[in-house]
Amino acid sequence: MKIAITGIGIVSALGMNSADTLATLTTECRWQTLLRPPRFVETRHKVPVGEVGCSSEDLAKKLNVNSCSRTALLGMLAVHEAMNDAQINSILPNRIALVSATTVGGMDLSEKFYVDFLQNPKRGRLRMVVGHDCYDSTQKIASYCSIKGFCTTLSTACSSSANAIILGARLLENGIADAVVAGGCDSLCRFTLNGFDSLRILDSQPCRPFDANRSGLNLGEGAGYVVLQRADKIIPEKAYCYLTGYANRNDAFHQTASSADAGGAYLAMSESLKMAGLQPKDIDYINVHGTGTSNNDEVEGSAMIRLFGKEHIPTFSSTKPLTGHTLGAAGGIETVLSVLAIRHRMLYPNLNFNTVDPDLGLIPNRVLQKNVTINHVLSNSFGFGGNDTSLVFSSH
Repeated sequence: MKIAITGIGIVSALGMNSADTLATLTTECRWQTLLRPPRFVETRHKVPVGEVGCSSEDLAKKLNVNSCSRTALLGMLAVHEAMNDAQINSILPNRIALVSATTVGGMDLSEKFYVDFLQNPKRGRLRMVVGHDCYDSTQKIASYCSIKGFCTTLSTACSSSANAIILGARLLENGIADAVVAGGCDSLCRFTLNGFDSLRILDSQPCRPFDANRSGLNLGEGAGYVVLQRADKIIPEKAYCYLTGYANRNDAFHQTASSADAGGAYLAMSESLKMAGLQPKDIDYINVHGTGTSNNDEVEGSAMIRLFGKEHIPTFSSTKPLTGHTLGAAGGIETVLSVLAIRHRMLYPNLNFNTVDPDLGLIPNRVLQKNVTINHVLSNSFGFGGNDTSLVFSSH
């Protein structure tokens, strides 16, 4: 069964919607200001982050809602855009499904609750912790967007929203829905900043994926969703592109690190290509996971060399120097970026790359390339615990 992508919605450091995102991607002078110290999160960490340029209060006013976590607000914005873009009004609400991914959930409000509670257990507004659970954001998004079909939440670390897209495709394949909105949302909060700092993988400078001198990642926030429909149920002109292959594998090696043998990453990529009926030479661009940590880039690079051969690796780049690492939203955001790459025939730059890693010998794409024929894109999302997912998007 062919799965078409008929709508996209995105909010991140690149912009508040897909049009703003596209404008930022194609305007080089904007790139250097995307990662900067947090403005809306109270934290001692002054490291660069990919922050959405709008406070939670302003987001709530924009959406005309109350008592929502920042994660839910970002999700509402992106899902609303994706549904409007797909024009699925004619589909019954109970035949539209939502598969939403997140890792942070309502942590931002929980942190505010505990400021008062820890000083005095009789203080603190309990309504702030009601939305702590990850599924709360999914419920609020579904209610806001009048989605009344199957709804669920995935949380598999940084592969979460890529896995949401896989589940969305399976719902269509099994006739459980006529349209599926799939992706993820996550917001910045002190918990994740402190957590990644304790792992000593926060870079104090803009991240440098695949560079020999890389020293960690920059966190980000945002939301990315796509509307999936069966290709035989739509007119071809309605499709941005098609989800032709996918695979999720787990190397079960370590709580946070990927296995040095790159087994999970290799299987995710190779089996997604197999499902799409493609050979490695057919891939025109890889949107790599590319966090900028020593472990991720070494493992992902090794897996690409194993699959494609060192001399035949397609053009690749990490978009995380543009958005930051948005955790559970990364796969959704990078899916939208992959769709835009195919539609607008462009290859993104891997910013901040200067020095080739002698152990890998790989050089990512360093400049924005326009008017490039792109038939097939491979997008990688690799999470903690070695939960590795690859998606293949095709123009036809």
